[in-house]
Amino acid sequence: MSHVDADSSPPSSSPSFSRDWFFPSPSPYCAHSAAAAAKTPKYPRRFSTNPRPSSSSAASLDPKPPRPPSFRSAPPVSPPLPYREARYAGPRRRLGPSLRSERPRAGGEKKAVSSGGGAAPSAGVDRKPEAPAEKVPSRCEGVGDLRRRLGLRWRMAFLVAIVLTAFSSVVHKNFSLRSQVEDLQGQISQLRITLQACSLLDLAEFEGSIDKQNQDGPNKRFKNIALISSLSILCIPILLFKCIDKVPRLRSSDCILEEVSLKKQLAYRLDVFFSVHPYAKPLALLVATLLLIFLGGLALFGVTDDDMADCLWLSWTYVASAGNHADSEGFGPRLVSLLISFGGMLIFAMMLGLVSDAISEKFDSLRKGRSEVVEQNHTLILGWSDKLGSLLNQLALANESLGGGTIVVMAERDKEEMELDIAKMEFDFSGTSVICRSGSPLILADLKKVSVSKARAIIVLAVDGNADQSDARALRTVLSLTGVKEGLRGHIVVELSDLDNEILVKLVGGDLVETVVAHDVIGRLMIQCARQPGLAQIWEDILGFENCEFYIKRWPQLDGMQFEDVLISFPDAIPCGIKVASCGGKIILNPDDSYVLQEGDEVLVIAEDDDTYAPAALPMVWRGHLPKEFSIDQSSEKILFCGWRRDMEDMIMVLDASLAPDSELWMFNEVPEEEREQKLIDGGLEISRLANIKLENREGNAVIRRHLESLPLESFDSILILADESVEDSAIQADSRSLATLLLIRDIQAKRLPLSVAPSRRGNFSQSSWMGEMQQASDKSVIISEILDPRTKNLLSMSKISDYVLSNELVSMALAMVAEDRQINDVLEELFAEEGNELHIRPADLYLCEGEELSFYELLLRTRLRREIMIGYRLANAEKAVINPPAKDERRTWSVRDVFVVITDKE
Repeated sequence: MSHVDADSSPPSSSPSFSRDWFFPSPSPYCAHSAAAAAKTPKYPRRFSTNPRPSSSSAASLDPKPPRPPSFRSAPPVSPPLPYREARYAGPRRRLGPSLRSERPRAGGEKKAVSSGGGAAPSAGVDRKPEAPAEKVPSRCEGVGDLRRRLGLRWRMAFLVAIVLTAFSSVVHKNFSLRSQVEDLQGQISQLRITLQACSLLDLAEFEGSIDKQNQDGPNKRFKNIALISSLSILCIPILLFKCIDKVPRLRSSDCILEEVSLKKQLAYRLDVFFSVHPYAKPLALLVATLLLIFLGGLALFGVTDDDMADCLWLSWTYVASAGNHADSEGFGPRLVSLLISFGGMLIFAMMLGLVSDAISEKFDSLRKGRSEVVEQNHTLILGWSDKLGSLLNQLALANESLGGGTIVVMAERDKEEMELDIAKMEFDFSGTSVICRSGSPLILADLKKVSVSKARAIIVLAVDGNADQSDARALRTVLSLTGVKEGLRGHIVVELSDLDNEILVKLVGGDLVETVVAHDVIGRLMIQCARQPGLAQIWEDILGFENCEFYIKRWPQLDGMQFEDVLISFPDAIPCGIKVASCGGKIILNPDDSYVLQEGDEVLVIAEDDDTYAPAALPMVWRGHLPKEFSIDQSSEKILFCGWRRDMEDMIMVLDASLAPDSELWMFNEVPEEEREQKLIDGGLEISRLANIKLENREGNAVIRRHLESLPLESFDSILILADESVEDSAIQADSRSLATLLLIRDIQAKRLPLSVAPSRRGNFSQSSWMGEMQQASDKSVIISEILDPRTKNLLSMSKISDYVLSNELVSMALAMVAEDRQINDVLEELFAEEGNELHIRPADLYLCEGEELSFYELLLRTRLRREIMIGYRLANAEKAVINPPAKDERRTWSVRDVFVVITDKE
């Protein structure tokens, strides 16, 4: 086999990327380069670009046509252009920003340049020195300097791009030469096979080997391209990250050009993308995984003999499991598989971090009560106060007949703290589930989180503290509720602290709102209980869901019946009024006996539950006659108020309307007498127009014994201990003062009143003990205490040193009742008002004689002779009254010492 010498060429035949390539050089340099190339010795080459086989048969079997001449045999360089002369030889330098700025602009200064165009200006020309002028910085010069700097940076970036392009072309040329060498080796192999085929192989085997060799050439070329592509794609982000600071970006702000690097812009965009889009992190992880699999497949395709599909699958196995690369053979496959496995470990670590963060965030959201409540027909409570415990208990009792319900509580507290406080209440919720969520009722997003539009009732609790601030917050909450776009399915029950703010809330909420003024309810109940001892226990039985309460329901079978017959139609309930459909749903308490029920009318009853009563057949009842004429003993009373409430003027007006003439009202508190009268006038009270009571002012501290001893405590018919306005913001402090005042008053009364020989009916304490003395004093005078905390109320009720304790628990009962049925609020308002109907305790001798045997139905009809409705009784030897008694048709013997509870018109 003969050698074929390759054409001689200079070693530096590749394109030059020197500075003279970018800046034109003079022609002598080109001539010198050509002469040097001519003198370069020829280097022997093993294979030529166009090999010539030694035998004619081999030449005939060569499938490839002759190759064109290489670039080394190109024609000589054309003569240089005219401007590339010897006078332009030497270093050339582009004018910088400073030289350009110093170019003369006047027409006369241009003549300093030689007309030949190539001669430099004469250095010997003297220029007249000028006086240095004061340079005034201008905005245009700053912008010009900035643009020149930008031009330099863009040129640098352009040079970097050219260098990268040249580098890529060199690498490509290297691989192309390598491919040519491989092609030549393949041709030599073909020639050898051809020679062997003449003597050893048959024609079929020879053609198969030729086809295999022809296929190996293009496959190797594709594999090289794939390997180069994968490496280039990996290098591009690195180069961009290194050179991105060199590319500035202008941002205009208030006509001022500000230079911001592109790196900061990209970082900001990525930050916004990951912050705004919730699935940005998983999406970025997915893209990174797919990119790693693709690049790894390309690299494996370049270093192995497998096809592209198998390489992509192999790349995925390396990413999914880091131990799969152990079976790789060869340096190239092992290196690529190691890199892919390393990238797979990084991908797995990022995925594990994302999953861990998502799980932690979800558990944290559940712990803090940020998840959405998916409920319907639930009761929603907004806010947190000391009334919440009793309110939850009453709502659970109301839902007991339904098998339980759902109560959602949202307050600006931590969810875990709320659940812990509710667990400490130790109530039997009877199947009712309580769900707590953290949030503000003033934010619509938080309201939607608790499904406010699907709740059947919404209760807004008054916050503890200042009354005006509490009512202002309740008003804003109602505004937020009315702004729900989906609308509200249920009604809103708002607890207010001041009666004057009720109009504002109803004006904002409209027909959706029902208000319960806690302060006003407690004040009116205290006055009623002071005048009628034992009435507070009746109210507790009616308002709470433990015993009997009000219900309204329509009974079509009662249409056309008179109210007198309706009274005895319910064996397990007591009718109290009618909801008249023809009057727009107005509820009439204690209607006339002759009223006939019309179609659409509903009956108001007192029953144990809404599913425990139904009308039955009319029984035969004997009415009878009253034993004597009804007369009211109008005797004057003497009442003491200990403490000062902000609604004192309202309590005085209610008391003046209910007391007999010549009654006295003593007010004992720390407010100076001059300020009291001004406060009462500011509240709307005209002292001169009081008809039945006379005001007596005493100044002093109710927790100091010396001050209390100056009052005639043994002469008062009723004493009301009020939660003082100065400490009402703190329930514990207000209750402490009320408890101390109660104990001091009872001790002073016990010391002043003579001891009674008869044992007290209030307990089994000995008369020599201090508790026995206080209980004996309580038999002589009625004391009503206002307690804010229900826990303090339970302690006082057990000691029995106070006739009754009114607390916020009654307000919670009223809120729960109105939440279950908003129509009951009209009934309660009438029973608490100065006009209309109210609850009274009547002696039995007004309706029967001693030892008379009557059924409850017969007594019910006898009370109708006085236009009253009897709802219960208390026997002479019992401590609690019975409301809605069972077996109403059974007869029993009554005593004149018994008392009856009736609903009657106010006298």
